[in-house]
Amino acid sequence: MTAPHESQLIPTNCKVELSDIEKYSIDKLLQHTPYPSGITIDALKIMQKHRGWISDGCIDALAQYTNIPHSDIDSVATFYNLIFRSPVGNTILHPCNGISCEIMGSKSIQQCISRTLHIQPGETTADHRVTLIPLPCLGACDKAPVMLVNQHLYEQLDDQATVQILNELEGHKS
Repeated sequence: MTAPHESQLIPTNCKVELSDIEKYSIDKLLQHTPYPSGITIDALKIMQKHRGWISDGCIDALAQYTNIPHSDIDSVATFYNLIFRSPVGNTILHPCNGISCEIMGSKSIQQCISRTLHIQPGETTADHRVTLIPLPCLGACDKAPVMLVNQHLYEQLDDQATVQILNELEGHKS
């Protein structure tokens, strides 16, 4: 069993400090924009890369460091579906549920994932390894149905291929 990301063990109400690497990366972004708010998504991505998800404390720290209003950062973090506002697994499954994928069977793919892993959309497995977050469109309609797994796009899926992917994630190649 894989241990949860260390940031998953930190309560969400703890004071968060930006690391030197995060500050350096955010400073580089700030050098290239006339308005600090223009870096919000990229700064959140930087923090998420290092922490696994964006807690309220992360938003507070970013707001304080950049002088971007807390409410502006929070609204971006809440709106953008690839910024995770709660702990996620080490593997994130993003089956597409856009219209083309739905027509080609994405609903069956998502049901297969839920049945196999015993999780519903938005949930993480009990061992904290896998999170299921469907996305509205992955832009690969000609290869439908598709699923993004940790930045790798799987194309023309069916239930059998989906189970094989899940087995490979578990280390049980079939």
